[in-house]
Amino acid sequence: MSPITTFLWFDGNAEQAANFYVSVFRNARLGRIHRYTGAGPGPKGSVMTVEFEIEGQKFVALNGGPHYSFTPAISFAVSLKTQEEIDALWARLTADGGKEVQCGWLTDKFGVSWQVVPDGLVELFGGPDPKKNAAAMQAMFAMKKLDIAAIRRAYDAA
Repeated sequence: MSPITTFLWFDGNAEQAANFYVSVFRNARLGRIHRYTGAGPGPKGSVMTVEFEIEGQKFVALNGGPHYSFTPAISFAVSLKTQEEIDALWARLTADGGKEVQCGWLTDKFGVSWQVVPDGLVELFGGPDPKKNAAAMQAMFAMKKLDIAAIRRAYDAA
């Protein structure tokens, strides 16, 4: 188990977010919920943190207030084997207010940025043939959700 835990700062909806992420990923589970005490800063008894795990990665959702918000400067990349897996995860993460961005990036309904990419994508951009690499990259730039077959066709056609 990694000694690094990712903390995500929410404004009052940490428990809702943790439940969402656990429902989106197959290999995920909720952990402990910690509540604010009378010492503050949150109201006594309200959720302070929710621990959860996705694919072995530990997270803590913190109800820290409105002081900070998510930006695309930090994102989570999920590498998947098949188009069906990409399509399914993309649909779950963009549901209920999530937004498609570009090149396999999306923002979920809580404002967290994700990259949903196929395994082996980097090899199509960094192989020995610069012309094929560029064709694959240009195909990707035209997409929001990545289409493995279309990127491969562009690579093979160059």
